[in-house]
Amino acid sequence: MRIPRIHEPSPLATGQELTLSEDGANHVGRVLRMQAGQALVLFNGNGGRYQAEIIEAGKKNVRVRVGEFSADEVESPLHFHLGQVMSRGEKMEFTIQKSVELGVNVITPLFSSRCGVKLTGERLEKKLQQWQKIAIAACEQCGRNRVPEIRPAMALEQWLAEDTNELKLNLHPRADYSVNTLPPPDAGVRLLIGPEGGLSDEEIATAQARGFLDILLGPRVLRTETAALTAITALQCRFGDLA
Repeated sequence: MRIPRIHEPSPLATGQELTLSEDGANHVGRVLRMQAGQALVLFNGNGGRYQAEIIEAGKKNVRVRVGEFSADEVESPLHFHLGQVMSRGEKMEFTIQKSVELGVNVITPLFSSRCGVKLTGERLEKKLQQWQKIAIAACEQCGRNRVPEIRPAMALEQWLAEDTNELKLNLHPRADYSVNTLPPPDAGVRLLIGPEGGLSDEEIATAQARGFLDILLGPRVLRTETAALTAITALQCRFGDLA
């Protein structure tokens, strides 16, 4: 049986005893219904993982004893920043979950002129917190010990203007470059994925002016969530750790 992996945001050290966070305790005590004496793997997002043993287990409180540390990592050598114009409903959640599994390090939700999501204030903040929890759960599932950052949402123009040495890429159906013709990135990749209705001509021109290269994935038009995951996979195969 696979030992459950639990994200615990507090500092961890071999030999300590601690009470799991509310989310961790809920998953261990309520969902998995684990008992004292059973084993866990803990990670706090700073790298590496710890063996742990449950010493007390209830539906609301779970205490564990932290064991041996392992520095094992499964991070890709390609640092990946995804700028994703927000999509409706579960599509954005799906994109975040699967992009984390594929090795993305940073995700910035974006507003564009054709963005179909209208979130502001408290509703937007709750959605960002939800997306960060989805990223954490994806790490628990796929074996990553470093949790990708879900950044605050921002306007597309603001994101395009950020100063970075990353290789900047934008998917475009009439691009001159394919993934196989790109130069190796010296400082990672920054990938822009537009909304379901696509980027406007003005937004594409702005991206080009900010140094983004238009790239082509193939002859077919892909949905926004398909485009993101296909591009990430292709770039990880070319420059990262997917074979």
